[in-house]
Amino acid sequence: MIGNRKPEISMTVSGFFILGQEWVWRSQNSNEFFQNVYFCSMIGQPTIIRFKELDELENVSAELLRIGAETPVWLFEGAMGAGKTTLIKALCSHLGVTTHVQSPTFSLVNEYDAGGKTIYHFDFYRIKDETEALDMGVEEYFDSGDFCFVEWPGKIESLWPLNYLQLHLVADESGTRILEVQRV
Repeated sequence: MIGNRKPEISMTVSGFFILGQEWVWRSQNSNEFFQNVYFCSMIGQPTIIRFKELDELENVSAELLRIGAETPVWLFEGAMGAGKTTLIKALCSHLGVTTHVQSPTFSLVNEYDAGGKTIYHFDFYRIKDETEALDMGVEEYFDSGDFCFVEWPGKIESLWPLNYLQLHLVADESGTRILEVQRV
């Protein structure tokens, strides 16, 4: 943010936007390079990514992994059906997971192999209180240094680590997904 103004400059390429973050992408439809030269990467400043089509998830996941490469715990917030699990599937695929990725609604956590690295995928939608997460060792998972993708993190808010990547995903009336990403 500059003064009291939020960034207003955005870039649109085949329905893909990034606001407030420098980003370069080669269009799939041409050899042109598109660049948003507006850069606002202050700590705590969110990045907004808008996308509509499933085939855009490869680019979205690549950008998210660039933003959150050094942050192992990612907290995914959003309403039921917003696309949290679908986005996590794209991230896992980008990281090299070849097995089936699905939401661990009943098991609470799924473990995926990404070529020798482990990814943990949590879904706390059905827990009644934080004790269930503590009993399964969630703090040890968070301290492992491996990627931990957490759906419904609001159910365990007092257990969040000091540093995490917060992702809030919503779908607007046209089906466009609006993803706000912030390092905390």
